[in-house]
Amino acid sequence: MKIAAAAIAGLIFGIGLALSGMLDPARVLGFLDIAGGAWDPTLVFVLAGAVGVTAIGYGLARPRAKPVFGESFQWPTASQIDARLLGGAAMFGVGWGLVGYCPGPAVASIGFAGTPTAIFCLALVGGMLLHRVMPAPPANRT
Repeated sequence: MKIAAAAIAGLIFGIGLALSGMLDPARVLGFLDIAGGAWDPTLVFVLAGAVGVTAIGYGLARPRAKPVFGESFQWPTASQIDARLLGGAAMFGVGWGLVGYCPGPAVASIGFAGTPTAIFCLALVGGMLLHRVMPAPPANRT
């Protein structure tokens, strides 16, 4: 049941990305081109909608003892801003700005977007594998 729920959620997410135009890297690059004169504010509305849906989801989930299809919630526990967080955010931002894709739209469009998207997805998988082999930071920092 968990796999079916995840597949349905992924399908809904992909459809939402397609309907909003976020599978088009040119639209994302247009949003990031604030100073270039061709700024496309569409992504602001997509992001605002995503934040709204997430806020509602957290509001509905927080009072529950456990998720519908799981044993326990996996709430975020990290509260520090460290070099790994900043480095990961910078890498994400640079990659997003260079090609106009973040992981969700890239995976959603891999079947029809061609070689650049496939290369991006391979690099994405490579980065995830690299993260797995990197040593974890010390648990206690002062």
